[in-house]
Amino acid sequence: MGRTIRRAIAAAMIWAAAAGAAAAETLADALAAAYRNSGLIEQNRALLRAADEDVAQAVAALRPILNWTTNLQATWPDPSPFGSTYRLGDVALTANAGLQASYTLWDAGSRELGVEAQKEIVLATRAALVNAEQQVLFRVVQAYMEVRRISAFVDLRQNNLRLITRELRAAQDRFEVGEVTRTDVALAQARLAAAQSQLAAEQGALTRAVEEFRAAVGRAPGTLAPAPPARLPGSPAAASDIALRTHPAILQAQHEVAAAEIAILRARAAMRPTVTLSGQVQIDQDFNEGAALALQAQGPLYQGGRLASQVRQFMARRDAARAQLLQTTRQVAQNVANAYSILEVARAGRQAFEAQVRAAQAAFDGVREEATLGARTTLDVLDAEQELLDARANLISAEVDETVAGYQILSAAGLLTAQNLGLAVQIYDPTAYYNLVDDAPTATSDQGRALDRVLQSLGRN
Repeated sequence: MGRTIRRAIAAAMIWAAAAGAAAAETLADALAAAYRNSGLIEQNRALLRAADEDVAQAVAALRPILNWTTNLQATWPDPSPFGSTYRLGDVALTANAGLQASYTLWDAGSRELGVEAQKEIVLATRAALVNAEQQVLFRVVQAYMEVRRISAFVDLRQNNLRLITRELRAAQDRFEVGEVTRTDVALAQARLAAAQSQLAAEQGALTRAVEEFRAAVGRAPGTLAPAPPARLPGSPAAASDIALRTHPAILQAQHEVAAAEIAILRARAAMRPTVTLSGQVQIDQDFNEGAALALQAQGPLYQGGRLASQVRQFMARRDAARAQLLQTTRQVAQNVANAYSILEVARAGRQAFEAQVRAAQAAFDGVREEATLGARTTLDVLDAEQELLDARANLISAEVDETVAGYQILSAAGLLTAQNLGLAVQIYDPTAYYNLVDDAPTATSDQGRALDRVLQSLGRN
């Protein structure tokens, strides 16, 4: 009967543990929540849509411009110098309506270059969006692991407090029978007070860690499950190669260089003539019709050196963009190397602290056993317990640092994205909005109405 009861209790404990694990929040859950709710990601998506609209406006500049005009005018004859006043019956009304159209036939390719420049800016903004996504997700990893770290520290401090309380009671009992002195009791009391203070400090740190989690994810953490290790590239060299080819910061800098190059060409095109065709038709209140057609060519002769200065200015900006690309490339390579270095240090630390915990546990067990036999003092027991506590805390930190370092490598390589992590979210398509606006649809067209539906789904009006 006793064996049956023990089996039932064990089964219940296993079921409870499994249920708790099933209910625990995972790192993937937190990452998915942040991806869906991040204000920074939403901000950069909106900036990308604004950049998409710049392409639409540049495309619109390639097309004719058509405006309508109306005019209604009332005139009176001049009053006499002897004080005559205006009379309503003397008013003369004139009215006309018309259409005006204009089209730029040639501008040295400036408008076409404007479209290409805006496309490069769109690509740079897409890369900036991915970079923002990486920042958000890595912050979640750090916040998630910090909550787990501090929660483990709180558990350690609570266990330490219970152990020291038992040691204090044991010291008091032994003092009453004369086995130890009042000094041993005072030492235990001092350690107990210190343990209470350290527990309060860790609980305060846990509150701050929870608030950071709330800021990163958008809600407070539940019970956090252990985080899986990051799936890393095969080697540091492979990670560096991936980063230099696909890291969003590098891609952003590359497109900014391309946009700067195009800006130079547009500045030079501004020095050349522009040919415009314009026309208008009008009709007045008497249904008299009129029409006009004009071909106009104009170009700069002298503007005080402003146009030449603009060319030099855009060349300087191009040079700055190139320097930024070089700096970004070097920084990305350095970040990958640094992240792997941090990972190796964390791994080595974890292995060392595992050995330290085993040794400290054996030492503590031995000292406590010797203390019961009178061969060790209360101070010896408290010192051994403190060493064990420190070793466990160091091991927890090393395990957390190792996990964070793995995800830091993914971030440094440009791989810390919802798509690469396989998060259970609807991946944002940066091309969907662009494909609706890239040919500058009107508000009444099918694409214009589709855009209205997209904006309504985004909660805009």
